[in-house]
Amino acid sequence: MKHIIKILTLLVAISAVWIGLLETSVVPRSYAWLLPIYFIVSLGCYGLLMVGVGLMRFPTCPQEAVLLQQDVAEAKEFLKKRGVDVGSD
Repeated sequence: MKHIIKILTLLVAISAVWIGLLETSVVPRSYAWLLPIYFIVSLGCYGLLMVGVGLMRFPTCPQEAVLLQQDVAEAKEFLKKRGVDVGSD
């Protein structure tokens, strides 16, 4: 619930700044109407950047891969004991 309140507060603050820019003559009115589009494009670029950074820094966990293979082998043996065909090894 707190996360929703933070998001709504941020949206209200951004909307207030945008409406303030529309009402005053700080930024030309033709540019102020495009600010939400610039904001959405900027958020998209930021999101893509964070995904790219996350993929570049994605850790490899060889010990976890070994544990996963052991779990798979245990599951196959368990299912074979129960008479389930689990395919060839």
